[in-house]
Amino acid sequence: MFVRKFTLRDFRSWDGVTLEPGPGITLFLGPNGHGKTNLLEALGYLATLSSHRVSTDAPLIRAGAAQAQVGAVVVNDGRELAVDLEINDGRANRARMNGSPLRRPREILGVLRSVLFAPEDLSLVRGDPGDRRRFLDELLCSRIPRMAAVKADYEKVLRQRSALLKTAGGALRRGGRSTDGASALATLDVWDGHLAAHGAELLAGRLRLVGELTDHVTQAYRDIAPESRPASIRYRSSLGASMPPELADPRREWVREDVEVLEASFLSELAVARQREIDRGVCLVGPHRDDLDLVLGDQPAKGFASHGESWSFALSLRLAAFALLRTDGTDPVLMLDDVFAELDRKRRSALAAVAADAEQVLITAAVAEDVPAELDAARFAVAAVERPDGRTSTLG
Repeated sequence: MFVRKFTLRDFRSWDGVTLEPGPGITLFLGPNGHGKTNLLEALGYLATLSSHRVSTDAPLIRAGAAQAQVGAVVVNDGRELAVDLEINDGRANRARMNGSPLRRPREILGVLRSVLFAPEDLSLVRGDPGDRRRFLDELLCSRIPRMAAVKADYEKVLRQRSALLKTAGGALRRGGRSTDGASALATLDVWDGHLAAHGAELLAGRLRLVGELTDHVTQAYRDIAPESRPASIRYRSSLGASMPPELADPRREWVREDVEVLEASFLSELAVARQREIDRGVCLVGPHRDDLDLVLGDQPAKGFASHGESWSFALSLRLAAFALLRTDGTDPVLMLDDVFAELDRKRRSALAAVAADAEQVLITAAVAEDVPAELDAARFAVAAVERPDGRTSTLG
């Protein structure tokens, strides 16, 4: 898979640019703060519908513009697909495929598969569980696009149920006689069922994914840091003892009945947590409370790994994602955002070996010498230009 052409309009610092990178390695070279990362961020957004730098869409739109536009022509096994995305602040984004409008932007998921490694990835090891959940969900939705709808349905139910818990909790603290409180408690069982149904499917998807990813992570870390302790990953579910332990087996062959077992376990744990949830007014059970444990030897990487080990683990997660996507029959686009400057010689070589074998690689760097010499790349110079209507980025 490769991007034959991509176009930005009013995205971050770019008022307009069209590029035709083609297969192979392309290097965007220029000082920090001049717009290099914005190019990769735009393609990453087109692939995942999220940014690796910000959690909202507003910063993606160039100052003074009403919307941002990102488009690409993606070639996969000789077949071309054109995808276009309109990013709006305060209203729904819109998407087109081959010029035809789509009902929902998430329908473009899977057209462009990419793996982006950036300095922010250190948060996969040192950051909050939300960073690791997002890593899993982006990879899951890239491989199985319908899971984006499952995740959206789960999050919608979660918001509704959380609002009910707050209403019920407030009513009970006032003595439990409020009509609103009684109504909330009466309907909570219904929302429990919806939450368990969508949550079980999302949880099953994550568990399958972790099972497929585990060996790739261990091997990638071994290649990068052979002298270090072995690396492994484990999914930690908020279902706790309610989830049958055999469902956490990474070698498990999943069947539809397993999702039904998870749904029943979900309902059981919700019943146990009901009073605590009402007291606190928050939903304490579900995939939104789960984590991916990163383990070195017999210790958690978070809090125990050195700086070098943390970088190695973060890189291993991305390389494992790349390897797993490859098993589906096509190379994802590999994007490396100013990361060679962060890595020592050994880690640079390990990353360069993967990049040299990928169908398409897009790299940003502030200094050409940071990029390993064996990566023969087409080069574009990126620079910021001051104009009367504001700063913009240009290519040379």
